[in-house]
Amino acid sequence: MNQSAPTFDTRWTRPGRALGLLALWLLATLGVRPLLLPDEGRYATVARDMLLGDGLTPLLNGLPFFHKPPLMYWLDMAAMALLGVSQFSARVAPFVGAWVMGAALFLAVRRWHGARTAVAALLVLASCPFFFVGGQYANLDMLVGGLISATVLAFVRAVDDTKPTLRWITAAWALAALSVLAKGLIGLVLPALIVGPWLLVQGRWRDVLRLVHPLALLVFVAVALPWFALMQQRYPGFFDYIVIEQHFRRFAQTNFNNAQPAWFYLAVLPLLSLPWSGWLPRALRDAWRERAGPDRWRLALYAWWIVAVVGFFSLPASKLVGYVLPALAPWCVLIGTAAARHRRGFVATLAVSALVSLAAVAGLAWKAPHSSKPAAAVLAAQIAPGDRVVFVDEMFYDLPFYAGLKQPVIVASDWADPELPLRDNWRKELVDAARFDPARARELLWPLDRLGELGCHSQAVWFVLRPGAAARLATLPGIVTVHADRDVQLVRAPARRC
Repeated sequence: MNQSAPTFDTRWTRPGRALGLLALWLLATLGVRPLLLPDEGRYATVARDMLLGDGLTPLLNGLPFFHKPPLMYWLDMAAMALLGVSQFSARVAPFVGAWVMGAALFLAVRRWHGARTAVAALLVLASCPFFFVGGQYANLDMLVGGLISATVLAFVRAVDDTKPTLRWITAAWALAALSVLAKGLIGLVLPALIVGPWLLVQGRWRDVLRLVHPLALLVFVAVALPWFALMQQRYPGFFDYIVIEQHFRRFAQTNFNNAQPAWFYLAVLPLLSLPWSGWLPRALRDAWRERAGPDRWRLALYAWWIVAVVGFFSLPASKLVGYVLPALAPWCVLIGTAAARHRRGFVATLAVSALVSLAAVAGLAWKAPHSSKPAAAVLAAQIAPGDRVVFVDEMFYDLPFYAGLKQPVIVASDWADPELPLRDNWRKELVDAARFDPARARELLWPLDRLGELGCHSQAVWFVLRPGAAARLATLPGIVTVHADRDVQLVRAPARRC
């Protein structure tokens, strides 16, 4: 694959320089736009609340939130502790995942195909809009995508030599443990699904057995297990919820959001990697020509890696765009190797792709849908100690983050709705969290007919609701609209003793 590699200045093939520039490229726009809802607002606020709490239990509005394990929150918490609570620090975890993916890809390709091919593959990955936006979108997908990619490449590196290397086997299992702490069992299942069949089809079953080294398994258990064991000890029913419900039931059932057809990712991966995916036909042709060459098993690894990830996530009815990020590294290697053989075309595609990536972030910064940031600024400026905040029939995930609220808010809604457990939305998230702390949930989750009680309160009460929904507060005396925009209405009820 490296015979037709592009000619880059050797200064740019040095790992420190190449990976340092990757970090700067990703960090430059990390904090320029508001948090998007619901994902970024939710996860940023959970990390901030964990920082205010014990640092171990994920908290959604003061209630245990066990949709996913804690690694993303821990990384963001560390950034918030060092840099302060901001949009920038709330996106450190996806940045880490993106950088890890780029670093693992660069170092592996550099070893297998040469330094210039490694730079070409890294440039394709770094400028790919899917990667660039994913590396600064505050959810779990890029973090687990980067860690899974590093895990796969570490396992393959471990069997590169005649005798598998224990340090690389151990490193691979440690990375798998971090992947599990990032998003659960797929952190182990996907690397096994990629590396295992690839080795077996070569007749290397002994290498498969060697990868399951007792010392490496011990490292995996030591890294991955303690948090799960602690949460199960604190909250009976935790294991059933995070493993059985959030993995197996979610994979098999159809009542979750984002139901998509089986071919969804076959469209998503090429579309979100434009314009680089325009080189895909040439990449497939080149791979076919080299199918019997010295790099055939590397090509087989990249191809099977993509097929395994896309196929695995195509099985369930619920599909989200970010799920397929673990396939991005091999996708960019195949495309980058083909494109880089045509220097002018490579440079032109690189320039266009980088501009598309920057334009995507600029567009999101210019028009952040449903942001509560302006209302949060008004609330932060006027709220007094002891004032209560009430969300009315909506979850404004980012408002506590931007307003710097230190206490959970009251959330008023129709919690008795029999359809509530069947819909994957913010109400179900809070109801699921309530089962782990029912007493706290009774303090925070109110039925709508209790709003009248807030007419008598020793401090002011701030109601946050969608525009046009203030009629729900008509019976409360003295209410005043303090702020209103297209997404949020902020209403204040003065202190009143009854």
